Amino acid sequence: MSKPKVLIFDVNETLLDLTPLKISVGKALGGREDLLPLWFSTMLHYSLVETLSGNYHSFGEIGTAALKMVAETQGIELEYQDAKVAVVTPLRSLPPHHDVAVGLKMLSEAGFRIVSLTNSSAEAAETQLRNAGLTDLFEKRFSNESVKKYKPHPDTYRMVIDDLSVRPEEVLMIAAHAWDLAGAKNVGLQTAFIARPGTALYPNVAKPDYVVNDLPELVKRLRETD
Repeated sequence: MSKPKVLIFDVNETLLDLTPLKISVGKALGGREDLLPLWFSTMLHYSLVETLSGNYHSFGEIGTAALKMVAETQGIELEYQDAKVAVVTPLRSLPPHHDVAVGLKMLSEAGFRIVSLTNSSAEAAETQLRNAGLTDLFEKRFSNESVKKYKPHPDTYRMVIDDLSVRPEEVLMIAAHAWDLAGAKNVGLQTAFIARPGTALYPNVAKPDYVVNDLPELVKRLRETD
């Protein structure tokens, strides 16, 4: 395996800490934090439904709808506008994980091209990275909105490869989500799993090329690659 030239970073949870979002959603559900996994999985489920059915709504809109659905199934009264505020407001100002800024700078100094690829809308992603103080650390910032399909659809990764004029094997996709890496591996990208708290690998696909706990550890591993 050769050393990659381009690093593609997922944004939500991989780079940005979702804790404020989880707290906000938990409050909207009447303090039922046990429902957070159901909300998150429902949001991902319907992002895939939209992709497969040829529809498209922003990630914030899907997250809002998913929250409203979970509340309804649990007998929790929640107005759509309140659900939207609970999701969209914290999503735009998530803090970076403690290792992110230093790790990205180390990777940049090592000569890697660094870009981001997110399921957030382009406008939301720009706001997120700006509020987190990370914008200038990326050469380019990509959103699935450009192809109107959600990761892990192959077209989302191919969009980045084509734009940067690189071969799949020259690219490393970095994420805290096994489903994201499965999609990237399917189009020939190298993959790296960042083991953020509460995340796990999917055992029914090939193991990622790198499995690390944080970005400085990834830097170390990449330096060891020929």
